[in-house]
Amino acid sequence: MNFLNLSDTIWLAHNTTCENALKQINLNLTVRNWLIGHLIVEYELKGEDRAAYGQRLYKSLEKSLREKGLRGLSLTMLHTCKQFYLCYPKIVQSVTEQLQIADNQRLRIFQSLTEKSQAEEQTYIKVDDEDPEAKQIETYGLNPKLLLSRLSFTHFVELMRVDSGLKRTFYEIQAIKNNWSVRSLAREIGSHLFERTGMSLNKEQVLGKASDQLPLEPQDIVKSPYMLDFLGGFNIEDGSEAELEAAILTHLESFLVELGRGFCFEARQKRIVVDNDAYVIDLVFYHRILKCHVLFDIKLRKFCHSDASQMNFYINYFRDNELTEGDKDPIGIILCTDKNETLVKYATDGISRDLFVSKYMIELPSVEDLRRMVLQEMAKFEAQHDV
Repeated sequence: MNFLNLSDTIWLAHNTTCENALKQINLNLTVRNWLIGHLIVEYELKGEDRAAYGQRLYKSLEKSLREKGLRGLSLTMLHTCKQFYLCYPKIVQSVTEQLQIADNQRLRIFQSLTEKSQAEEQTYIKVDDEDPEAKQIETYGLNPKLLLSRLSFTHFVELMRVDSGLKRTFYEIQAIKNNWSVRSLAREIGSHLFERTGMSLNKEQVLGKASDQLPLEPQDIVKSPYMLDFLGGFNIEDGSEAELEAAILTHLESFLVELGRGFCFEARQKRIVVDNDAYVIDLVFYHRILKCHVLFDIKLRKFCHSDASQMNFYINYFRDNELTEGDKDPIGIILCTDKNETLVKYATDGISRDLFVSKYMIELPSVEDLRRMVLQEMAKFEAQHDV
């Protein structure tokens, strides 16, 4: 071994051991928070003097722990720990194993954990219906060891915001499979990746775009379908395209979240004039990462071939008349209620490569379709991880 090899090996040993130490710190922090939640619930159910504290329990507990020198366990944090325990009761298996390294004096504090049966672990699980597949998802989820080894407590905090075990399992799988940061997990939850994947005919393509990587090409920023469930009671049958456009702008913040990273709103009903004839582009955005304009044409019907030539006209006009120094060629997205892939292919071949056709959905997919998707994802994931 020469000096350079020695230096490199020491550097590698340092980084490896530090990474392992950090993982252990994160693991033990998660275990601690789960235990706090467990102890609070046990006290609320069986505490000898619980009635004396009642609604003041969390304030009293925060004060008592602070006086003992424990910091960071605020009222909010104590409630979060309780919610963590209720959402993930099966972590008891892994927590018990973690505590085996403790001495007997400390272990006696948690002896009730080893007495918990599988039936008791499910006490706090909410099952949507009597369907066996639903129960399997709700009560099983992913292996607790895998969850604890791959997700930080802040990941769990984001997952606890998800309103069903079925959906939560989907995001657990994707977070681990794609090594998502907490920020990425929160972004994908907010962008309805679960529902959008359930509605898409090409699920792998939708999931493939969900990652930490910045968009590099125009196709990286285009989704299909777009989930516009935030529009609430908008009626496609009775509404008009102008009303749909107005509804989107009323919920512009939600629409920007659904569009994804980098979109900045620029104009509505952008007016362009060619040979004294006026035309309008429904919505115009600027993408700050790709450095280009994104033009939206909104249809309250299925895609037809003439829509492609209309959008191609808008793209060509924008390229010649609206770009400033540093701008790349514009992108056009036609939003419609449905599309035939063969028709889209023949209508768009030979024109702009930056023209896309996407569906939008106002109503979420059925629970049955989503459940089937999660079961398939879970089976593939467990096969890969030997769970």
